[in-house]
Amino acid sequence: MNKIIIFLLFFGVSSEYATSQSLLAEKYNLMPWPQELKEKIAEFTIDSDVTISIPKEDEGAERIRNAAVNFLRRLSNRTGVFLKEGFPVTGKRGSINVTYNRVAQLTINTDESYELIVEDSIINIKAITDVGALRGLETLLQLVQHNGSYFYFPGVEITDAPRFVWRGLMIDASRHFQPIHVLKRNLDAMASMKMNVFHWHLTDDQGFRVESKTYPKLHELGSDGLYYTQEQIKEVVSYANTLGIRVIPEFDVPGHASAILTAYPELGSKEGYAYTIERNSGVFNPTLNPSKDITYQFLENLFTEMASLFPDTYFHIGGDENEGRHWDENEDIQKFKKLNNLETNHDIQTYFNIKLEKILNKLGKKLMGWDEIMTPNMPTMAVIHSWRGENEGLPKGGSLISAAKKGYQTVLSNGYYIDRMQSVEAHYLVDPIGDIQLTEAELSRVLGGEATMWSELVTPLTIDSRIWPRTAAIAERFWSNQAVNDVDNMKKRLKDVSFKLEELGLTHIKNRDVILRGMTNNQDISSLLVLTKICEPLKIYTRNKDGIEYQTFSPFNLFADACVVDAEDGLSFNDAVKQFVNSSNQIHYNQVLAYLKVWSKNYDDFKKLNKNPKIIPLEKVSENLSEVSLILSNAFEKEEVTVENLSKIKNGITILSEPFVDVEMVIVDAFSDLTSHIEANYLIK
Repeated sequence: MNKIIIFLLFFGVSSEYATSQSLLAEKYNLMPWPQELKEKIAEFTIDSDVTISIPKEDEGAERIRNAAVNFLRRLSNRTGVFLKEGFPVTGKRGSINVTYNRVAQLTINTDESYELIVEDSIINIKAITDVGALRGLETLLQLVQHNGSYFYFPGVEITDAPRFVWRGLMIDASRHFQPIHVLKRNLDAMASMKMNVFHWHLTDDQGFRVESKTYPKLHELGSDGLYYTQEQIKEVVSYANTLGIRVIPEFDVPGHASAILTAYPELGSKEGYAYTIERNSGVFNPTLNPSKDITYQFLENLFTEMASLFPDTYFHIGGDENEGRHWDENEDIQKFKKLNNLETNHDIQTYFNIKLEKILNKLGKKLMGWDEIMTPNMPTMAVIHSWRGENEGLPKGGSLISAAKKGYQTVLSNGYYIDRMQSVEAHYLVDPIGDIQLTEAELSRVLGGEATMWSELVTPLTIDSRIWPRTAAIAERFWSNQAVNDVDNMKKRLKDVSFKLEELGLTHIKNRDVILRGMTNNQDISSLLVLTKICEPLKIYTRNKDGIEYQTFSPFNLFADACVVDAEDGLSFNDAVKQFVNSSNQIHYNQVLAYLKVWSKNYDDFKKLNKNPKIIPLEKVSENLSEVSLILSNAFEKEEVTVENLSKIKNGITILSEPFVDVEMVIVDAFSDLTSHIEANYLIK
């Protein structure tokens, strides 16, 4: 099995292989797509006699037992089959047999490969480690199908392993605190998509979120009472470990330190400064003082305490977005700078980072930081977390490729900032390496990537809809062969995967209705639902201009929070219009007309609502949507349009093209294309 996997990963694939896998991807909704899938003439019927056999429950078998139990529950719930045996069996064969060679200690070198074979009466999952077996169980569950009479697993033979060893999701718990149950359901979703790193951003200007017994003021004064106890930290780490997921903590220093300095101002770089927990978003000046010995003693003591909570080797120290303004204003720091022959603030931060690297090395940890830490004198033992690329003015490949070439291990997040509210397509088409040629050694240093969920504009109510389902597609980019990149096929599979993620407790779909019911005081939300399906939140941080429109305590249950990226009706309508304008096909004509009919009635439904200040701003949009849609639909049906009505359409489109309540209507360009079409073909002159 390993020889096959190595061939697939490192020697590429033939065009025949790529074609065959593409055809199979039209049939099976697997995500991430496995390295190799072959069909067999077989069909395993799912009935009450299904059993799952796992190795004898020796020490360390909790991971596979937990996975097997969850598999049986999800299988039973998905199929409605009443299983006679609700728990895995040991010491005898079952109808589903899971075997592996050893229980893994989670590291970047953990073998996650597996082989899955489905026959008529038996299913075998074979793996090197129990983690590989977990990945195989997730694939098997995705294979469930039915023919109208019964559910079954189709006959397949799958050989699979990840392309990258680091497939992560970063959740920022500082800007908005995320309770344990929110983290656990997202860990479950990560495991279902074969992700293996949870990057836990625990400190920033807006809050220090971990109980510290060494420095208790950190959570007492720096968290607003919203923090994780050390027992809760251990609980999450243990829960993640059971799912085959490593937990990497981030304690962001020397910048982003407002919360730390609120608790311990003597560590700050500006004497007499009134440090407080930050309520806005952005980059702020409070910074740890790199010239004081007590700063390093504080960090050594703190990191020693925190290292005991996080067993993983990697330890993230942030290190980003420090402009050093308070350093420039501090005479002692300027003297320190000259004394140590440090020419710039970057040199000061390198001095600081090298000190931290030595502290963490003594603790058996490997320092990781955002790509600002990659300076000429930074030891290559550090791990570079790349968040800047060509859009930030760097050469092709960004800081990721630069780091790999300089000898650093590196992880990519540039292109995977899901809080920017960009389309799933935009993220999916970002490949960590792309077409850049690297040596074998350089390639080995590219560990993988992370989706990043910064939480300035998300709360527990909305975080799932900002992470999922797009992160499932990103997970495929990290796991699957680079040749797996068909966007339309990905979207087809993602639609199926998305609703099945709800089985795990995710709220990314259902909480839209929760928000809308709250906005209307539990009235009929149908007119607002129609609007959410053609509107998307403003992108790339334009919602919270300059970071001051929203504070950490602002409401995040507004219309923009009910809307999601890749608005479903917007995408379908835009595609139908494009096809119709290019070919005037009757099928696409009917699709376009059906949407116009629905939208033309939207304002009639909206007017029935008892208005309140939360929904009044939507009235003008609903009214113009209905007017434009009605005139367009009449023009198509009658094959005529007057100059007056054409003018009304254009005026309406102008109104609809303007952002409103922090969203944008994504069908405006399609409306313009339809308008040009009727003007060219139906205008009464």
